[in-house]
Order: sequence, then C-alpha cells, then structure tokens
Amino acid sequence: MYNQKSFELGSNRSCIRELFEYGCRRAAEVGRENVYDYSLGNPSVPAPAGVDQAIRDILADTSSVAIHGYTSAVGDLATRQAIADDLNDRYNTGVKPENLFITCGAAPGLTAVFRSLATENAELLAVAPFFPEYRPFAEGAGLKFRVVPADIPDFQIKLDALEAMLSENTAAIILNSPNNPSGVVYTRETLQKLAALLLRKAEQFGHPIYIVADEPYRELTYGGVETPFLPNIYPNTIVCYSYSKSLSLPGERIGYVYVPEAAADSKQLYAAIAGSSRVAGHVCAPSLLQKVIARCAKLRPDLEAYDRNRRTLYDALTSYGYEMAKPDGAFYLFIKAPGGDSQAFSDKAKEKDLLVVPGTDFGCPGYFRICYCVTPEMIEKSLPVFKALIEE
Repeated sequence: MYNQKSFELGSNRSCIRELFEYGCRRAAEVGRENVYDYSLGNPSVPAPAGVDQAIRDILADTSSVAIHGYTSAVGDLATRQAIADDLNDRYNTGVKPENLFITCGAAPGLTAVFRSLATENAELLAVAPFFPEYRPFAEGAGLKFRVVPADIPDFQIKLDALEAMLSENTAAIILNSPNNPSGVVYTRETLQKLAALLLRKAEQFGHPIYIVADEPYRELTYGGVETPFLPNIYPNTIVCYSYSKSLSLPGERIGYVYVPEAAADSKQLYAAIAGSSRVAGHVCAPSLLQKVIARCAKLRPDLEAYDRNRRTLYDALTSYGYEMAKPDGAFYLFIKAPGGDSQAFSDKAKEKDLLVVPGTDFGCPGYFRICYCVTPEMIEKSLPVFKALIEE
C-alpha cells in the first residue's frame, strides 16, 4: 500500500525538471553545445569570493566537531543576528534574532508556513503567474489552493479579481517579487493598494489575512528598480528567503523564515512554524552553511552577466516579434507563445533542441518561460532558432 497522492506527485514530475532531465539526456547524444537549455533557474554566476573564502576559513580555523555538529533547531544565534543586522541596515525594520527561523532553503520554509496556516477550510491565494511548486506545497499542507488570474500583459496584481476571491476562508496570499516566471517586480503602489485591501477585508472577516512573501530573488534587480520590503508596507507578512540565488548557493539549501513582531499572533505563529518544521523532520539547517551566512549575510551578487543576458534576449526577441513584459528582476523572461498554445510551442522548440518551459503550470497557458542564467555563447547560438520558430 502507498499514498496515491504522493505516487502521483512522484510519477508526474515538475515540467521544469522534466525538461532539464531531457536536456541532459539530449546533451549526451548531440553535445552540450548543441542543446539550448533555458529550463532550469540554476545560477550561472559564481558565488561571491567572500563565500568561498569564508568556507575555507571556517574549515581551517574550526574543529570538525564544531563545524558539523547540531545547532539550535531555530538556527545558530550568530547566524540569526547577522541576518537581523543586515535586514535592519537595509530596511530599518526592527528584526530581532528571535524573529528568524533558519531553514534548508526557502521550500521547507514555505511548507512550514503553509502547514502552520492550515486551519479547517483555509485557503491560499496565488497570483498568476506563480512558481508551480506552490500548489503541491499548499495542498500537501492541507490548504485549498486558488489562483488569481494574471494581470496580462503587465503582470502586476489584478486587485479587483483578487478582491472577488477573498473570503472568510482566506488564510493568506503568496507573493513572489521579483517574480518567477515573469521577472516583474511588484511596484510599491501595487503593494500599498493590496495592503489597504487586505486590512479592510481582514476587519470585515474578523481575522488576519497574511501575505507569504517568497523572496529568493530580492537582490536580483536591474536599473535601480526598487523591491519594497513587504513587512514595512503590510505588517501581517511572513517572509520566506533563500540564499540560493543571491549567493549562488542553490545546492547548499540555506534560508530563513522571518515573522515580524508586528504581525498578528506573531509568537504563536512562529511557534506553529517551528512545530510544522518539526513534523516535517527538521532538525537544524546545515551547520557549515549557517556559519558561512553568519559571515556573508551582507554580501551581494554581481549582476552584470545576468543583466547583459537579459538585455540581449529581450532586445533580440522583441525585434523578432515576441511579446513579453520587460523583466526588472530575477533571471527569467515570460513570453507570449506564438499561436497562443505554449505547450505546442515548447514541443516545436524541443524538436530544434531549444528547451523552453510551457506556462500552464505557472497559471498562464498562453506564455512560456526561459531562464537567462546561461552562457552568452548559448544565447547567441540559440537566437536563430527563436527567429526561425516565430517565422514559421
């Protein structure tokens, strides 16, 4: 006997991962240089030099027992203090170490938060386009997952549609800005209007409505675009963060959950998140990486390569006739599929060894996603394929 839902999730993998695995198989057949793989958001910019040096210093200066031993379940105090200091320096937001829970990346943080909010009949609203894994995370935690239609073509938030979907069962809304897959950054004006709406509806329903802010791309913005820190706009915000993108450490699995003291029921909510993590088997985040973050929380990524790729692809593809919102953050383009069927377009591109992700699982079946955290050489070689596809 086995759990049918778990079997379905294991048998039908993420569309992103399926394309990535196909690309690996295809590269073995025709050569990596002949496969134009835009499927997976795997950072191509090296970690800042300070990260590598911190690892070397820690390994040289500390005994293996201290490096690899358990920390507190909520995270080492020095790590939480370093993160709090960094957030306070940047946003003047009054973070304390006891407001932070160190996690194995953002995904376990999100699942713990979702589980902590999963009261009877509780619903989570996601604004399309959204990261596809939100759905299994939420449903696995016991929440009903509902999708707010996309604000096409700008990909801000369709506030009237969202308001119509709010109900007494709404526990939270998940926001991801800069956004995966669109690369759009929600403006301060958009977020202020959303905050006013949620405060009004929370008063009407008699309970708080939380925003869960998934922020792995917070530092990846271009041209001086502001990424507002949501707890300073809406106190009932729970932040889930990962250093996967900002420090190019996706395989090391380190991040945190921040529960502001100003959030409704903050102490109880923090305890519920800790309890949800415990149920999921959390012991502590990797000790070595916690020590690295304690030394490197203030480091920022070098975005020059990503920005160059962004401009090259956006300028070329729009000149060919492709339509998309101009991305101000992250490392994705979300492009309107010629013909309107992103799966059909993805399949046709696949025949030419161009791998792009159809937008159905992101909540926008008429669009496809490409990740531009790739080499400039691959971009240049792939552009004629993009051109040929839209001409066909």
